[in-house]
This record gives sequence, structure tokens and C-alpha cells, in this order.
Amino acid sequence: MQEPLLPITVSSSDTRILIHDIPSDHDELISEKYTPLLGTETDTSPSPSTHRSLAFWLILYFCFNLGLTLYNKGVLIHFPFPYTLTALHAFCGTVGGLVLLKNGTFVPAKLTDADNLALVAFSVLYTINIAVSNISLHLVTVPFHQVIRAATPIFIILLSIFLFGTRSSKHKMVSLIPVMAGVGFATYGDYSYTPSGLILTVLGTVLAAIKTIYTSVLQSTPSATSPQPRVNFVVPPRLKLHPLDLLTRMAPLAFIQCVVLAYLTGELSRVHTWSLNEMTPVKGTLLGVNGLIAFGLNIVSFTANRAAGPLSMTVAANVKQVLSVFCAVILFKLTITPANALGILLTIAGGMWYAAVEYQERKGRWRK
Repeated sequence: MQEPLLPITVSSSDTRILIHDIPSDHDELISEKYTPLLGTETDTSPSPSTHRSLAFWLILYFCFNLGLTLYNKGVLIHFPFPYTLTALHAFCGTVGGLVLLKNGTFVPAKLTDADNLALVAFSVLYTINIAVSNISLHLVTVPFHQVIRAATPIFIILLSIFLFGTRSSKHKMVSLIPVMAGVGFATYGDYSYTPSGLILTVLGTVLAAIKTIYTSVLQSTPSATSPQPRVNFVVPPRLKLHPLDLLTRMAPLAFIQCVVLAYLTGELSRVHTWSLNEMTPVKGTLLGVNGLIAFGLNIVSFTANRAAGPLSMTVAANVKQVLSVFCAVILFKLTITPANALGILLTIAGGMWYAAVEYQERKGRWRK
């Protein structure tokens, strides 16, 4: 990662890594109606350096996410084993996190047994989300899958109301419309699906929204002003985990669970056959680089989530999804229709609109 402007030492988990100490979306709650959980405004006016830092992490997340998506498209053509590839990513996250821990980059937080149990439950949610997404892709077409996934911001808003009794601003909700509509146009094609495929795709989208919210909660600071969950056992505790601390704890669990899934689905035996017949030093290197990029994305993703909040992260992911279509047209020589082009423009415009609303709300200019 590049070093951000004006770095200061983050205090959470006694870490010594240099990044901006941007208030989490959970650190400051101004009222019951407007909560930083959804990336809305606070009474304090963040400094210009804070805005630059937030933009830095979101842009970095966007670039890493888009790059890995395109890289994965190329890798999976020759290595069609999604669970094993995810396990590779988790393995690289485990090794990378342990190396950084040994080098003193961060100091892990002291957690109770209940806190560790919550992290195990969160890792299971992460793995189930991957499994459901992969299964649903076999039951619906890719365009249909992407359109349903584009509704993740809506589920973020609804779940935040259900779990915390909080809501986003009207300006922000309106700005989501062109983003989601743009994904629909950009991926326009065969929208065929089965009833079970529809249910699993919607379930996967809900799980993705829950995972994004929980990631933000686990990294937030517990305080009297934080939004309180309506049902305590449903929401994980606020552990003030540094992004690298969270990654180092989650990656080994995700690796084990993905390997188990690969074994249960018969993928491991196919990987063994593939490695005997098709593995070369070049392919091994490409897989290793893929894992390193995934490790970088995990660090950036957790940090950006902590800085920007779950709703902003899902909007960035939607814009990335549409731009990946555009890049795929260029890199893989695919065709693009006028509807696809309209969708790309709509999503980019919607993403810029959302970013403008986010900026104004963080400066405290808009209140409703």
C-alpha cells in the first residue's frame, strides 16, 4: 500500500502501522435518525485531510477490487476451482498477517472467549456467503445474478433499520437509484432463473449485506453514543479491531472452511488431477501473484470499511462491477450493446452523485 497523506499512528489494538485515524462510522452518533453506521453526517466537521484520506482508501479499494476481479476472470479460465482459489486467498492472508504480526506492525487486541466465539461465527457467515453465491451462479444467469447483487445497498439500509433502528439520508437513498439501474442496463442480457436460484441469489445478497455491516461493527469503538443493537445476540460486539488484526484472525478460519467446502463438493480431487496434468511454474507464479493481490485487497477492504462504512463500500463495489464489464470488453474483446453503454454511464454518474452527497454530509451541509 502507498503511504497516505499526513499519516498518524492508529490507536486501536495498540497498532504501530501508519494510517489515518479516521473516525469509524460507529464512533460518532449524532441522533437516532442519522447514524454514522450508514455513512451519514456528524456534528463535527472533518478536516480536509480526513476527506482526502477517506477518498484515498476508497479509491485504493476500488482499484484493488477491480484489478483482482479482472485477474480472477483470467485465472479461473485456466483454474476453474472457486473454493480452492478462495482458500488460496485466505492462506495468503494468514501468512501475510502472521508476518506483519511478527514484525511488530500491529499488536493484537486482547479478546475474551465470547469475543473469539463471535469471530468464529463471523467466519462461518463469510464462508456460507461464498458457498451460496457459487451455488446460485449455477442456477441463474450471470446478468440476473449481478442485477440482484446490485440491490445490496438497499439491504444495507433495511438491515440497519432492523438491527439498529437507524436510517440513511434521503439524498443518499435517491443517489442509489442510478447506480442500481445502471448495473441492470450494464449487465442486460438473459435474465433467466429457477425459483431455487432466485431464492439463493437473494439470500446471498442479504448475507453479503450482513457481512459488510458486521465487518464495520467489529472494527468500531464501543461507546455510549454508538447505535445499540435491538437484539444483542444477533450483532457481534464492537471490538475495536485494527484491520490487520481482524484479517489475521479471520483468514485461518476462512482457509479451513473453504478447504472443507472444496473437499465436500469434490473440488479437491479435481484440483489434484489438474495439478498433475496442467500445473506449470508459470501457472504456479500466476496463482501466487493472485493470492498476493487478494491479501492487499483484504487489507484495503477492511481499512476502507472502517473509514467509509458499509453503505459506501457496497456503492463502490457496484461501480467496480460495472467498470469490470467495461474493462472486460476491452481486455477480452467482448461486444457491448447500447443498453450496456447506458448502464455504464448511469452507474458512474450515480457513483459520482453518491460520492458528492457523502462529501456534503460529512461536512455537515445537508441534514435531511
